[in-house]
Amino acid sequence: KTLQVLSLVDLWKTRGELKPLPALIVMPASLLQNWKDEAARFTPDLRVGVIHPSDGEFRAASDFATKPEPHLGRYDLVLTTYGQFTRNAKLHKLPWAAVIADEAQAIKNPGSGQSRAVRSVVAARRLALTGTPVENRLSDLWSIFDFINPGLLGSLASFTKATAKTSDFSVVRKLTRPFILRRLKTDKSIISDLPDKTEIDVHTALSRKQAILYAKTVEELRRTLEETKGEGSTIKRKGLILAYMLQFKQICDHPSLYLGTEAFDPKDSGKFLVLGERAAEVAARQEKMLVFTQYREMTGPLAEYLADVFGREGLVLHGGTPVSARAKLVREFQDPLGPPFFVLSVKAAGTGL
Repeated sequence: KTLQVLSLVDLWKTRGELKPLPALIVMPASLLQNWKDEAARFTPDLRVGVIHPSDGEFRAASDFATKPEPHLGRYDLVLTTYGQFTRNAKLHKLPWAAVIADEAQAIKNPGSGQSRAVRSVVAARRLALTGTPVENRLSDLWSIFDFINPGLLGSLASFTKATAKTSDFSVVRKLTRPFILRRLKTDKSIISDLPDKTEIDVHTALSRKQAILYAKTVEELRRTLEETKGEGSTIKRKGLILAYMLQFKQICDHPSLYLGTEAFDPKDSGKFLVLGERAAEVAARQEKMLVFTQYREMTGPLAEYLADVFGREGLVLHGGTPVSARAKLVREFQDPLGPPFFVLSVKAAGTGL
């Protein structure tokens, strides 16, 4: 997708269609350097700018705040992040030659400020890149299409009402198909040498400490639900259950994550012990390993534990990792002689990277 979009922008440049302002790509922060590197490799003639505090040239640009259009007009392609775009209101109203939303599931929630900001953009052309156009509900698809083709699927209320009453989505398919370029990783005519994905579910028992905490928390939830009565109790109960589900997940990862303590003893977590077994197999084959976690607080303890298993230090990337440092970490990991494992938070690195 990256190469196809860069080729398209290059074509627009050849045709003289990137005036007066360039094309803009909005993306997760972890992908900024990846887009810069790919542009330098495949379309070196494109003049690429970045709107993000991590970029030295942008920090030095004194004219952007007062005269954004002359500043941006010197580029063919501008890269920015969803966070930066949402905070910088002037970017929404500039007449871009094109706006491209990478990892467009980032705008799937129609009511979020991020989604509204991207969908309000002024642009002659709009493109959305995503491998998951529908993650949880059909309104995800509506939000993406409200960006690329406003009005095609009607209002959100009418779309939700119409799709809630049927299991036949042929009308939605018919409306959206002309605007979707889709490829499947299973299509060997596109990628002949890509191996099939192998998924293995590994089940593990809770440690004794986890089991005690889990049972105690279940009982606490039961008592709290029984005591939650009166007006609005149904909504309150649903909120309680969601809050306690988070606690159960924390306990299943490691009791210390739930308790907020610093001692992450591996034997206190069934997951840690199973991960250690898998990591030992990878280390024995002298291969590399990516480990994702939902919780930033887990990245440090996981990296410390895996360093013992591999006998070498690894890498860590989470939301607090400076954007300017992320590309360096990726390059280090991709070096055949580089670190053997990489611990990443799902939110910071789970898409696109």
